[in-house]
Amino acid sequence: MAASALGCEHYIRSCLLKAPCCSKLYVCRLCHDAKENHQMDRFKVKEVLCSICNRAQKAQQTCEGCRIKFGEYYCDICHLFDKDKKQYHCEQCGICRIGPKEMYFHCVKCNLCLASDLRGNHKCVENVSRQNCPVCMEDIHTSRIGAQVLPCGHLLHKTCFKEMSKTGAYRCPLCMHSAWDMTTCWEELDKEISQTPMPTEYQNSTVKILCNDCQTHCTVQFHVLGMKCSGCGSYNTAQDGGLINQEPQE
Repeated sequence: MAASALGCEHYIRSCLLKAPCCSKLYVCRLCHDAKENHQMDRFKVKEVLCSICNRAQKAQQTCEGCRIKFGEYYCDICHLFDKDKKQYHCEQCGICRIGPKEMYFHCVKCNLCLASDLRGNHKCVENVSRQNCPVCMEDIHTSRIGAQVLPCGHLLHKTCFKEMSKTGAYRCPLCMHSAWDMTTCWEELDKEISQTPMPTEYQNSTVKILCNDCQTHCTVQFHVLGMKCSGCGSYNTAQDGGLINQEPQE
């Protein structure tokens, strides 16, 4: 029999999990964790209660009594029941991921499943998903929200990345590297600076800067709108010290 459309805000399933920690019944571990002062270990779940016929039984995909499928997808390791989202269990991650599996690969150094187009095309940061999201400070590795991989290799929840970008913030909260390709923005800033000359007293002033994108230290012309890295052309720079005033040439 097909799965019945029951469940909670998190998952579509036709059973309740018996929490191994407190023996209470909840639709999922997230519902349990929101109500209790402790967390449910999904891997230790042994029993479920059918939401259709109320039969208690061992954790499995199909009810022993009414033969309803508790979920279109079932993992007997994570004890995850849900509608079919092309999920797969990643042994290296230790949890289930939303697929399809052939569109992802597990990066050993990052210790995370990433989209196939990032194979050989991303900066590895060891065990990066074991760090919390630097925006909301919540877990990334086991989160149901997808991860946004930044050019620097750090991760944010996709939802946090979207909200951050709406505020105009364009840098990684951890390392200050640009979070996406800023080439068009830098070209616009080039034009704006060329059309906005500094007052006479500042026209010969230079300043030391550190580029957050390529880590180059350089000395450049000071401008209140931005200082451009002479190494990579980025305006994502930080001033290092005060103005260096140079005598105007005769």
